[in-house]
Amino acid sequence: MIDALICGRVFGKPQSRVTKAGHSFATAKVRASMANGELSFVNVAAFSDTAKAALLALNDGDSVALTGELKVGVYIDKRGDSRPSLDLTAFAVLTEYHVSRKRKAMAPEGEPTAALVDDAPF
Repeated sequence: MIDALICGRVFGKPQSRVTKAGHSFATAKVRASMANGELSFVNVAAFSDTAKAALLALNDGDSVALTGELKVGVYIDKRGDSRPSLDLTAFAVLTEYHVSRKRKAMAPEGEPTAALVDDAPF
């Protein structure tokens, strides 16, 4: 198992699905930048209620950070090049909304938080 933190932008609208056993989960694709400047797509699945709700609240192009178990594979693209296949089972989903809320909660009593929220990394 590889513990991973993936940051990127949602590609398309996340979907709610149900397993054959009747358990619900959410899926999404996330575009993440690689060190060489190329983009990779990460297939994301979330099973916990909080991760599902956070993922399903996102839209195409929203910034997101996900943590969870990463499985890496390889596939051959249409041009015959080897590309990484990345599948993440998300345990936690962090969005711009979560960053703003946490910064507000951590600000000293009576101190304005507008400057803290505007500095969000997303």
